[in-house]
Amino acid sequence: MRLPDGQREVTRQGVPQGGPLSPLLANLMLDPLDKELEKRGHRFARYADDFLILVKSARAARRVMQSVIRFVESRLGLVVNRQKSQAAPLRRCAFLGFAIRRGQVVWTDKAYRRFKERIKEITTRSWGVSMPRRLAELRRYAVGWLNYFGISHTYRQVLELDQWLRRRVRCCYWKQWQRPRTRRRHLIALGIHPSEVMKASRCRRGYWWMSSNGIVKRALNNAWLWEQGVPDLKSQWIKLHYGGAQAPLMDIASVNLTGTA
Repeated sequence: MRLPDGQREVTRQGVPQGGPLSPLLANLMLDPLDKELEKRGHRFARYADDFLILVKSARAARRVMQSVIRFVESRLGLVVNRQKSQAAPLRRCAFLGFAIRRGQVVWTDKAYRRFKERIKEITTRSWGVSMPRRLAELRRYAVGWLNYFGISHTYRQVLELDQWLRRRVRCCYWKQWQRPRTRRRHLIALGIHPSEVMKASRCRRGYWWMSSNGIVKRALNNAWLWEQGVPDLKSQWIKLHYGGAQAPLMDIASVNLTGTA
């Protein structure tokens, strides 16, 4: 087990967090709760120890939450985490990384931040790995993440992430081609005319600024990046929603739901 200060400590009781045994044990322990909620006629969703109960009013939500806490702690002998439990309007609830906004499913802000943090870790300029390995890890994570969160209806945000991800990769390449002569060689090989190359290869601007430079973007264009293995989030999202049809003309909202009682 990793402690808050970064040290590790041997765990002598319980099961590893995130292990396949945890949700199985949770289902065994909480099956009586499912049956109790069904008997009471409540509408609910549960995954492992996270669950959401839907009621018609704030008063009913408070009453049901207290009743469920009593049942879980007295009848099942479990402890309810009150800091993570709340009686609140659906728009303020999240479940498994999703929420509901204006009747649409969207990913939560927390899930969005975690995605960007992980992409930054993969594309950080200080990670000394080859580009093929970096891009393989980038593709594995980004494609897997969007396959899970792709039911979100935030098309405009997908476009922003798609552009931002490609810029992160361009930044990595520019850092890798550190010397002016190396940059010159690569830019010419990628189709930039020799008369233009010096405008970029000897520019003293920072890596992030250069990743949006017109010459660099023409050399490391979208088609070339896709050939290297950079994921196309826009096309993946459209395929998930429309089976490869044309992108929608308007933005769509998305939803995130978290375990609340």
